[in-house]
Amino acid sequence: MKLAVVVQRYGQAINGGAELHARYIAEHLSRHAEVEVLTTCATDYVTWRNELAAGVEPTGGVSVRRFPVSHERDPLVFGKRSERVFGERHSLGEELDWLDAEGPTCPALIAHLERHAREFDFCIFFSYRYYQSYHGVHAASSRAVLVPTAERDAAIGLSIFKPVFRGVRALMYNSPEERAMIQAVAGNRDVPGVVVGIGSDVPQNPQPGRFRQKFDVRGPFAVYVGRVDENKGCNELFAFFQAYLRDAPGRLSLVLIGNSLLPVPSHPRIRHLGFLEDADKFDAMAAADLLIMPSYFESLSMVALEAWALGKPVLANGRCDVLKGQCIRSNGGLYYEGSDEFTATLGAIERNRWLSATLGRNGRQFYRDEYDWPVVERKYLDMLERLSKEPAPRVVDPVPGWRDRRRQDCPPGSEVMAALPAGPVVQVEATPARPRPQPAAAPLPSRNAPPNRGRSWGSQNRPHDGRRAGGGGSSRTGGR
Repeated sequence: MKLAVVVQRYGQAINGGAELHARYIAEHLSRHAEVEVLTTCATDYVTWRNELAAGVEPTGGVSVRRFPVSHERDPLVFGKRSERVFGERHSLGEELDWLDAEGPTCPALIAHLERHAREFDFCIFFSYRYYQSYHGVHAASSRAVLVPTAERDAAIGLSIFKPVFRGVRALMYNSPEERAMIQAVAGNRDVPGVVVGIGSDVPQNPQPGRFRQKFDVRGPFAVYVGRVDENKGCNELFAFFQAYLRDAPGRLSLVLIGNSLLPVPSHPRIRHLGFLEDADKFDAMAAADLLIMPSYFESLSMVALEAWALGKPVLANGRCDVLKGQCIRSNGGLYYEGSDEFTATLGAIERNRWLSATLGRNGRQFYRDEYDWPVVERKYLDMLERLSKEPAPRVVDPVPGWRDRRRQDCPPGSEVMAALPAGPVVQVEATPARPRPQPAAAPLPSRNAPPNRGRSWGSQNRPHDGRRAGGGGSSRTGGR
């Protein structure tokens, strides 16, 4: 079998969530099939500037074919077009203009797919919202498998993407919440799909003592791994953690791993170490008491999965449906929705060693059952085998013509998104798995049970201790 993996950026030093996801999948599928990666010459997701040479080169044992981006992103143009399609009624043409402004605009890659798609059994596209996926799926629809990496933001409400979700051969979802959201917006329940996510190359024996000695970190600490960015909830994390230091007699410090786009508070209990190589990152996670995930938007948190693989509890932002759902399904973490709840849940994990250990054990078992690499590889191979035995009846609706592009009949993307059901999926299809440890019960007041707010993806009747006792796209690992 010959596979193409199509993604906006690719490389050993590129650690964006979707890009790292694509690299891991390409490398692991290359053990079972011939894999070629089709990508751009860009390394910066803000500018899409061409920084790598066009052509073919081996990377991590996989052949990588790069194509030049035709123009860099203009942030002013992109911002204006985003305001238009997310906030006002507009046309399909304006959505296509937005897609071009978002980038990475790479017509050479699409032309290559149009000429050579038949040479591949399947083309696996990562990240639905980018130029290469939208136009690439149209160029190779009978072979297109989509890994959407969709978050709950206004782009999911744009009209141009619905035919893509309905027309691909299959979708490989990151989480039950992502699947439910896409099925609600696109009505594509008849399209084959499976929740698969991604594994991680977590070392068998990380060295927590080595980390403490190398970086002079003493005492108990919580760790955050990822880009230190307002969009990742870090401003709120700083405010909540400093409130915890004022209001609770805890001993935890906060260690931040990742490049920063924000000023980090100057405080003796807050340390920013910057970007770390994987060995140091895993040593840090092994040394930590817990991982904090403050992000509002994820399709899957690889960092949370890595923490669980290491037997560490997770404290997550409960306003992110994916993180909340992961915590509930795993019984491997707690979640918060405000400063007081942050202080209470963080204090519970810090003070109650039994709770912390049980959440960590549950999380480790959840990772082994759902995200260990043999499980992930088997889900991909089973889906590709199934598709190879079926006819390819689906064809993505063509890119709209000139007349259709002009009609001002598309609703604002944010309006469509707001109308979608929200909440974690707490009941999913059964997956054969090893016996799970007993769920932890957090010693917290009953008021902390999850509220049944509005419409929800799944039943709220499953017994669990919800927000505080059981309880996540992909977010970035390595902190870049």
